Amino acid sequence: MSNSASAAAPNPLLKLALEIGPLALFFLTNAKAGIFWATAVFMVAILVSLTINWLLERRVPTLPLVTGIFVLVFGGLTLILQDELFIKLKPTIVNTLFAVILFGGLFWGKSFLKSLMGSMFRMTDLGWRMLTIRWALFFVLLAVLNEIVWRNTSTDTWVSFKVFGIMPLTILFSLSQLPAMNRHQLPNDGPGKEDAA
Repeated sequence: MSNSASAAAPNPLLKLALEIGPLALFFLTNAKAGIFWATAVFMVAILVSLTINWLLERRVPTLPLVTGIFVLVFGGLTLILQDELFIKLKPTIVNTLFAVILFGGLFWGKSFLKSLMGSMFRMTDLGWRMLTIRWALFFVLLAVLNEIVWRNTSTDTWVSFKVFGIMPLTILFSLSQLPAMNRHQLPNDGPGKEDAA
């Protein structure tokens, strides 16, 4: 049991590097060689990141996997058609999809966030609903911000925003949720009433 636990929890710094690394390479390559080379490097880096994730955990986390698939599809379209529109649309579509999935789950009485993170955090159902709504709204915000930035600025500015805007915003938003998560945390000595669902 301890082996599976350790396999499921890689070093947090390595996990962060696997998430930030492809974006950093995207930014650096765009600065040196332009958006098309940056897209190609981004696609390769995403594949490497997902492979390392699988080797470490023997599974690929859902969110990075979905994001990776969209990077490959929209990156491929960008390169094949030589049109940067597709890679710029990718964040809008991915974030909108995540928001729709989270809101849709709530509509059907299910928190997909709890399904994804329930093994790491034990919270009341009310806490999971609240967190799911907040993350869904945050994904909507990211989609809207992406649309505003790519439609009104240069490609280089959009790439900088993607790297230095989206990532810090996501980290800050995640940290801002910790107090509410602590308030709705269940004790470790057994399932709470709301945990039965």
